[in-house]
Amino acid sequence: MIAVGDRVPSGTLRWKDGEGGVHAQDITERCAGRTVVLFGLPGAFTPTCDGAHLPGFIRVADDLRGAGVDEIICLSVNDVHVMKLWGEQSGAEDAGIAMLADGDGSLARAMGLAWSNADVGFHDRSRRYAMLLVDGVVKVMHLDELGVCAVSTGEAMLEDVKSAL
Repeated sequence: MIAVGDRVPSGTLRWKDGEGGVHAQDITERCAGRTVVLFGLPGAFTPTCDGAHLPGFIRVADDLRGAGVDEIICLSVNDVHVMKLWGEQSGAEDAGIAMLADGDGSLARAMGLAWSNADVGFHDRSRRYAMLLVDGVVKVMHLDELGVCAVSTGEAMLEDVKSAL
């Protein structure tokens, strides 16, 4: 499992722009030379992700950027269309949060953060986490226990970003 001091593994992130175009970029390229907060969650529009996890990052987005973060990325094992719609409807897009898709879950697996819950149709989804990456290296890692959103919140990440940068 990825941990503080590790370099984020290669993995393709995808997103849909406002004109309907789909783009792809390796996370290692996107993070190179930059300070990035990356948070992952089980699924767009799911109760805890939509009601607690994403809203916390929306609330502190400006403060994270003010503390030195270049980009805030929300990553989920969903498709680009779902992530684009969720970003629009949640206010994440307006807050400047990049809503990116790990469509096949390959990045979640490469980081050791994949899990499944067949009872609700989740197969190789992402665990709930938040991390601070500086030039692609994990400086802060918050990993929640399954089924809760407690340590990977936007507010908790903001406090650690202030200390780390």
